[in-house]
Amino acid sequence: MIVWLGGALLLSIGLILFSIWRWGLRSHGSVKYPKSLPSLPVIGSLLHLGSHLPPHILFCNLQEKYGSLYSFMMGSHYVVVVNNHEDAREVLLKKGKTFAGRPRTVTTDILTRDSKDIAFADYSPTWKFHRKLVHSALGMFGEGTIAIEQIVSREAASLCHTLTTFQTVPFDVTPELTRAITNVVCSLCFSTRYSRGDEEFESMLRYSQGIVDTVAKDSLVDIFPWLQIFPNKDLDLLRKSVAIRDHLLQKKLREHEAAFCSETVNDLLDALIKAKLSMENNNSNISKDVGLTEDHILMTVGDIFGAGVETTSTVLKWALVYLLHYPEVQKKIQEELDVKVGFGRHPQLSDRKMLHYLEATIAEVLRIRPVSPLLIPHVALKDTSIGEYTIPKEARVVVNLWSLHHDEKEWVNPGDFNPDRFLDENGRRVRSPSHSYLPFGAGIRVCLGEALAKMEIFLFLSWILQRFTLQVPDGDPLPDLEGKFGVVLQVKPFRMTVKLRDVWKDIDITT
Repeated sequence: MIVWLGGALLLSIGLILFSIWRWGLRSHGSVKYPKSLPSLPVIGSLLHLGSHLPPHILFCNLQEKYGSLYSFMMGSHYVVVVNNHEDAREVLLKKGKTFAGRPRTVTTDILTRDSKDIAFADYSPTWKFHRKLVHSALGMFGEGTIAIEQIVSREAASLCHTLTTFQTVPFDVTPELTRAITNVVCSLCFSTRYSRGDEEFESMLRYSQGIVDTVAKDSLVDIFPWLQIFPNKDLDLLRKSVAIRDHLLQKKLREHEAAFCSETVNDLLDALIKAKLSMENNNSNISKDVGLTEDHILMTVGDIFGAGVETTSTVLKWALVYLLHYPEVQKKIQEELDVKVGFGRHPQLSDRKMLHYLEATIAEVLRIRPVSPLLIPHVALKDTSIGEYTIPKEARVVVNLWSLHHDEKEWVNPGDFNPDRFLDENGRRVRSPSHSYLPFGAGIRVCLGEALAKMEIFLFLSWILQRFTLQVPDGDPLPDLEGKFGVVLQVKPFRMTVKLRDVWKDIDITT
């Protein structure tokens, strides 16, 4: 015991001296570093980050004292926060490769089998190969193709049919909305879909929530990895959730391997299996060199599956919440749908170019409640700079989308929900009224599923609003607009009612 305590004391002293040395390097000399929050040895700036506010709001507020670009110590990690679009675009676009790294944390390593996915993996030949492969595979279902529109429209029709059973009855739309989005992603990844009440789907919902609640939140165990030797309920939940996910993915992989035919690639998992077999036939070592191991395949599919469901369903829920708060916006979208699409058919992707107000509303939802208010941290792969400030190698750089999307210098009354800000004087959709609009990030780390997400959000919302009017149940409060911070900005539970619009009462809702 005495030896153990002595070793711990020496380690603590060493960490303190190391922190002081590192901080000294950044505090002296002619090199200009971003202004920093106060920092103490070992714990860094944690005492000055303690707040009841969620991180994206806190980081936004800290600009008043430290400027739009500032730094702090998260334990022994040097972190730079970017709160304006000029610096964000330098990080993401101008110097995208320099800032393309990702930090390693305890929770993300558990989630991704030690960074064998795409979202959290470090920048490397393996990462580039996998991203290119997935991008190519998703090209089978790319924007403008009939396949993806048929898949999403099928699920939109099924969702609308389900909504008719809830008419005038207050209900939580989350399970049905999540199942619809899950079925789209399942079609792309596995060529399967789930029916209501499916046991596997219910299991999927539980593990997904467990992951969202525990991963990538800068918990203490991510700051001080040695804390994982102590009991930790969040880590236990994460490991349990990941185990359930991995069992499901393993099952899908075995089924695909058994039925695989190189002449027919039906989904993303088929494409990854084909690439793995092809490379193994050509060179037995090359698949390991670029990461085409079973772990990499499972984590890549799990990444696309997990992110594709959680982010898109969250955006759709925020859209519904704001439409409940602003019934006049809902009515205006319905009027646009009535005039430009009519009642003889359902909306199609080709209608996006003329449904300007609906597109503007979607853009405003993505602005006012970005699904990831803090982008996944980037890591500087070498000594570099942001603007006039020096950024050392291995610095973690956090782009605060919340600050960008609520910047009063860029947006008029940024706290107001106003789709008209995305329309020109003729009422036509403008691509972006500000360079400060980056809902999916940008550059080489841009969201891989951006095009798919935009298609889903448009089709689901247009189908629902063409047929139903959404209302707050009598006696219920309006849904909360603050959200719950996590790996995404989650919508707090809410109930709503749907009312079939009069013009649709004599029309088959599934057509």
